[in-house]
Amino acid sequence: MAAAAEVLTRRMQNMQVLLLNRPAVMNALNHNMVNIMTPKLKLFDESDVTKTVLLTSVEGSRAFCAGGDIKALTQAESGAREDIAAAVGFMQNEYELNHLIGTANKPIIALINGIAMGGGIGLSVHAPFRIATEKSVFAMPETGIGLFPDVGGSFFLPRLDGELGTYLGLTGQRLKGMEVYMAGIATHFVPSDRLPALLDRLGALGVSDVEVVNNAIEEYVAEPPSIADWKSWSLGGAVGDAINRCFAGKSLEEILDALDKEGTAWAKSTKDTIESMSPTSLKVTLEQLRRGREQDFATCFRMEYRMVQESLQSHDFFEGVKARLYEKREPVWNPSWENLSAPGLTLEDITKRFFTKRSSLPESLSLISPRLNLHNDLSYFEYPHRTLSGLPTDRDVKRVLKSVEGDRSKALDQFMQQWGGYNKGMMGTDHNSLPRISPIRGGKGRGKIGLVEKVESILARDSKM
Repeated sequence: MAAAAEVLTRRMQNMQVLLLNRPAVMNALNHNMVNIMTPKLKLFDESDVTKTVLLTSVEGSRAFCAGGDIKALTQAESGAREDIAAAVGFMQNEYELNHLIGTANKPIIALINGIAMGGGIGLSVHAPFRIATEKSVFAMPETGIGLFPDVGGSFFLPRLDGELGTYLGLTGQRLKGMEVYMAGIATHFVPSDRLPALLDRLGALGVSDVEVVNNAIEEYVAEPPSIADWKSWSLGGAVGDAINRCFAGKSLEEILDALDKEGTAWAKSTKDTIESMSPTSLKVTLEQLRRGREQDFATCFRMEYRMVQESLQSHDFFEGVKARLYEKREPVWNPSWENLSAPGLTLEDITKRFFTKRSSLPESLSLISPRLNLHNDLSYFEYPHRTLSGLPTDRDVKRVLKSVEGDRSKALDQFMQQWGGYNKGMMGTDHNSLPRISPIRGGKGRGKIGLVEKVESILARDSKM
């Protein structure tokens, strides 16, 4: 009997569905799955018949996708050029797929009805519509295995509220259910018992209009978090304020010092978590996120491709995987935590090793592609869909409040009247002329479910605005 395909394709009226089908291994993403999905997505994107595309996992799966196939990457430990090239090639094609998802013409809907980590985040977070349920779990735990939050983490993490993305990227903190929506990872929260009706509704749509798709999903969302919920959720209120204070540091050392000064149980626990991670990965990740905040979408993937070439030849990656995933022990990092200024851990060393452009490839990488071969030339500095399907960030609120000279009532009214538009002009091929900031206009008073509560919670939380 032939083995079942690792990615299944189904049609639901006008919607094509890609189903991740490795439930026995939590739908871990491997190279074969990437190679199946990429041409199918390109085909769907060009089809006149297909109006929308849904990415999800087969029914009964605990996971949407619990990460990349780590075993396939550890083959690079042999040091053989062929093994390194195979591992790097997997990451190359995965990043190219991630970029394709984030730049597709057709509306892509990612249904995260289960665990999503690492590679699973890359398949979902760049889509214009990302649906979480009470079963959703999010994490980017890469620093715990000597890696970094890739698959576009350098783009989406710094664009979350405040320093939330820095916190999530360094600590690997898990989010569950409604938290995935409140953090801005998901654009909608739909209880799982409503999914069959929602999918029927989406399949019946006869157009590829992102506004129509958004409105259809909003018909099935749960009651939004209240202002009190925004204040009391696990990363809100006092904890959210502490995250913004502590994780704004320019260096790992500054962040650790800030946690010491914070002096709370949360700060001590957070510091303990950080100090269990690879110090090299933490310093690389912090530099990655600070750079990514200023870079466009495509450039972030190119940067990550340069970074992963080094990571897949590093001691800490192989040690982290072996210790954490197989031997169930604490890793022995090298360099260690004893001296954070040791050779290999200085900013100069990190920059030279992971971020500096090469004039030529070293012998160990002589069989890899020297660059990503993205499927199109499109890019942007902010997701064009974020003002349609997502909620405002604290930076949006500060910007609007400044424009109305601090009048909070006018600021809220502006969001209610203007938030909810799709900013197609954010995306283009001339990276030098792309807008840096999404305009807040074109919402036509449609608003968004949960908009008022999010904006009011930000206004109430920061009296300095």
